[in-house]
Amino acid sequence: MARVAVRLAVAALLLGGLWAGGLAWFAADVPRNAPDPAGAEAQRQTDAVVVLTGGSGRLGTGLELLAAGQAKKLFVSGVYDGVEVQELLKLSRRRPHDMECCITLGYTADSTIGNAYETADWMREQGFRSLRLVTANYHMRRSLLEFHMAMPDMEVIPHPVVAPTVHLADWWMWPGTANLLMNEYNKLLLAYGRYLIGRALGD
Repeated sequence: MARVAVRLAVAALLLGGLWAGGLAWFAADVPRNAPDPAGAEAQRQTDAVVVLTGGSGRLGTGLELLAAGQAKKLFVSGVYDGVEVQELLKLSRRRPHDMECCITLGYTADSTIGNAYETADWMREQGFRSLRLVTANYHMRRSLLEFHMAMPDMEVIPHPVVAPTVHLADWWMWPGTANLLMNEYNKLLLAYGRYLIGRALGD
């Protein structure tokens, strides 16, 4: 029994170390800055800009990209029922008649998985093949994985929005940021698990 307990303790320590190391890698990998507007990646045009709701700055960034002619249409995924395009534009201090024709709202998604599949359905309805994905910097890696699983045939260009309330420098000293990153990292691990299982079953 003692040997079993020791082995379990060693295994737990190893797993904990791997988890902590992965968390450190994940936090270091989160983009610290918004894409350089002059960069080649930022200037590439796509068929659509897709904004995932849930954080400050995302919708404004998406509207700016649409206004700059970076895409034909803007799709906002995960909008609350009852919210209309005109209301969102007014909240973003944009004149509704300037952009209303080019914006579609998605109401069915209530998670990142839902965002991916809601967007995939809309992209295929539109006949689009490429999109620029706008979401928070800490949320981008998991979003890209979910979008890849939902629409592997689409080109997805990341456009992370830097969340001002997320303190990535010395993040472990900020309880709110540390908790956010740990939760997001755990969700990413689960998403990778689903991806690997899907690959194994597909093969």
